[in-house]
Amino acid sequence: MLRGLTTVSFWVDDLAAAKDWYAELLGVEPYFERPGYAEFRLGDYQHELGLIDRSYAPAGSGTAPGGAVVYWHVDDAGAALERLLSLGAKEYEPLMERGPGFVTASVVDPFGNVLGVMYNQHYLDVLEARR
Repeated sequence: MLRGLTTVSFWVDDLAAAKDWYAELLGVEPYFERPGYAEFRLGDYQHELGLIDRSYAPAGSGTAPGGAVVYWHVDDAGAALERLLSLGAKEYEPLMERGPGFVTASVVDPFGNVLGVMYNQHYLDVLEARR
């Protein structure tokens, strides 16, 4: 039934500022934009990160960080955490080794969204097997 991650959506109060912040973090500009929405493609599988004006959020949506944490694979979780913090994100969960080959951390971006980073050996194994 579930075939893969297509888009991770973050609600933001200031779309222009969020686009600039994520463009700086990711080193790319959004590949798709329309009023109230900007989308980046990133990573080995070109997954999508969408920034959506909070006015489009479903009724009753919370504004505080919480809920599910989506972890994006990174080659160095410690360096990724340092970079995020240097750009103004706030630590949500510190760098933690979860077992051999699995290291995680998460931050709250300047727009109130939780962004997880993870060194995940399994991700690399799957990527290598597909080559």
